[in-house]
Amino acid sequence: MTQAPARTNDPTDPPAVWPGSPQPLGARHHLGPDRTPGTNFALWAGGAEAVDLCLFDDDGRETRHRLAEPTHEIWHGFVPGVRPGQRYGYRVHGRWDPWTGARWNPAKLLLDPYARAVDGEFVLTPEVYGHVRDWPQQDLADTVRDERDSAPHVPKGVVVDDRDSWTDDRRPKTPWADTVLYELHVRGFTKRHPGVPEELRGTYAGLGHPAALDHLTGLGVTAVELLPVHQFAHEDHLLRRGLRNYWGYNSVGWFAPHAAYSASGTRGQQVGEFKRMVQALHGAGIEVILDVVYNHTAEADERGPTLSLRGIDNRAYYRLADDARRYTDYTGCGNTLHVVRPHTLRLITDSLRYWVQEMGVDGFRFDLAAALARSLHDVDMLSPFLAVIAQDPVLRRVKLIAEPWDVGAGGYQVGAFPPLWTEWNDRYRDTVRDFWRGALPDVRDLGHRLSGSSDLYAWGGRRPYASVNYVTAHDGFTLRDLVSYDRKHNEANGEDDRDGTDDNRSCNHGAEGDTHDPEILALRRRQLRNLLTTLLLSTGVPMLTAGDEAGRTQGGNNNAYCQDDETSWTDWSLLDDPGWRALYELTARLLRLRRDHPVLRRKAFFSGRPHGPEGVRDLTWFTGYGEEMTEADWFAPSATLGMYLHGRDLPQRDAKGRPVSDDSFLWLLHAGTATGAFRLPGPPWGAVYELLVDTAREDQAEPPGTLLRPGDKLPLPPRSVQLLRARPQQARDVRS
Repeated sequence: MTQAPARTNDPTDPPAVWPGSPQPLGARHHLGPDRTPGTNFALWAGGAEAVDLCLFDDDGRETRHRLAEPTHEIWHGFVPGVRPGQRYGYRVHGRWDPWTGARWNPAKLLLDPYARAVDGEFVLTPEVYGHVRDWPQQDLADTVRDERDSAPHVPKGVVVDDRDSWTDDRRPKTPWADTVLYELHVRGFTKRHPGVPEELRGTYAGLGHPAALDHLTGLGVTAVELLPVHQFAHEDHLLRRGLRNYWGYNSVGWFAPHAAYSASGTRGQQVGEFKRMVQALHGAGIEVILDVVYNHTAEADERGPTLSLRGIDNRAYYRLADDARRYTDYTGCGNTLHVVRPHTLRLITDSLRYWVQEMGVDGFRFDLAAALARSLHDVDMLSPFLAVIAQDPVLRRVKLIAEPWDVGAGGYQVGAFPPLWTEWNDRYRDTVRDFWRGALPDVRDLGHRLSGSSDLYAWGGRRPYASVNYVTAHDGFTLRDLVSYDRKHNEANGEDDRDGTDDNRSCNHGAEGDTHDPEILALRRRQLRNLLTTLLLSTGVPMLTAGDEAGRTQGGNNNAYCQDDETSWTDWSLLDDPGWRALYELTARLLRLRRDHPVLRRKAFFSGRPHGPEGVRDLTWFTGYGEEMTEADWFAPSATLGMYLHGRDLPQRDAKGRPVSDDSFLWLLHAGTATGAFRLPGPPWGAVYELLVDTAREDQAEPPGTLLRPGDKLPLPPRSVQLLRARPQQARDVRS
């Protein structure tokens, strides 16, 4: 590629760059003075000495324009004639003094953090690093400035047409209590889908295709939680091993949809394609939640590349250690954004509002949210980030989900986020896994998790839906692998199986991985039914991981972040197998039950107090023998728990203010390896019981429909769940 020299204007010619405006940040195409079409560019670069705007033609030739109008540390200018589709970047001038954290290097082309589209990929050659990466003294390499031009090796921002504005006013606005989350990967979900046209597979358009929507609506989920779709970069250590970052937790552009997921083009077309995907999902009644990574960036530690923020103002954007040459790392990824700084906080909140107001999304799941909630050092629930979100008129109305931990000291904050937030509840995950593998000493913790985790969330006005319940997520085993492997098998990641957690709380049930043993296979499928039934009947917000409802496997890889292949992609052929199809049908039936019965998705915690003329408590616990639990029973070893949910006089009202009542249910969970017997309680709990779910049965397409009398002993097959509807009056066709 060739580079045009910096433009020098004749004093009699109009300036190539007009003063423009410092607001808004980024590149915005509009009509300037005298209705002249062009684009306004604005970049915050607090400690910079000068900023060059670099424009690139289709052949890669660069033209530089000095932005000579700093206003409140924002460098800005209006360039006549620049239209949508124009590629651009910045070169920022300043001191090179790594010992004080100053790492300006104008030889490095920088991506605008406000770029709304990105064209091209980062190629992590030595030229992309601000320092001399291959300096002989490696302990000092990050202090030696590299003068080579990085422009040929980095992507460029793209000016986007503002006329492609958000027009969809059909947001589902699903209440939290009614929400069912479905975590999926845009590329992986449709990459192998036979009903999606091949040219659309793995793209935003593919996810918005009717074939993909049919699966989501047929299953009954209300929201998709998309793994990161912000523009991200692949790590150097992966590229050297011939791998790529699949999950996308390595952001570098917080306004731009990741270009590789676009079927229509990368010169701004990805923006419109993403909006059309959101509109299609909304049309199907499904909300869109983005998994967002604002805690760190793809620039890693002091040995990482200079791609954007490091070259704009390293000291302002990142948390630096006492030795300012180094970074404070609360994320395990090399750096941590300094969210206490006003301009960094503005970058995050501007990005969030953009995705809500202009891209149509309905909420966010914040990766390592505790890192964002840190003030100077400690996690602080009165931190600037949480305070700004709470008072923002746009953001306080959308769904906010915290991953409530980071890797720093004091970073584990499950149950601590303020009432506006919901949280991924890993206490739920661990307890349910342990119960079904027979590793719980008693059922105390299980009782909390099934009933909404009031021990964690019943404070400050929080509700049961503050708990996002999950058994699996993208990080860890799939549900099928959870019952098929005792240990991780991550050899394909190229890290000698050192990566990924060793705390899987899994059980292979007699064979490691694939087996042809029919007894082991039958037990594994029963355990899958148990885990899904437990998740979908628990109080709180359930989250499914894409493919778990059909037995997706990753071959025991519990950290498939770099496996952009069949290891990670959803295997749609599983639905052609009657056994896995039955698991899908059970999942859909459980979600219909949940949708139809408000007692299964309560808006308030159980009180434990009697209700109605019968004096039945809203929640009654039973031992495995059918007796009401005493205090001592909670501390006794047990693998069985009964839970009676009283549907009368629920503490909520419908849209017209009328009291809400529902059926009552008896839910029995038996993780023991021998058959048990539960004596069904009589009035006031029930005069007749109808068996709706029995996970011991292979065929789950239709409910069992068995009717039982009080006093009958209901057999509890080994490792099984039974759900019964309690009827208040006698039925004619009762049978034991």
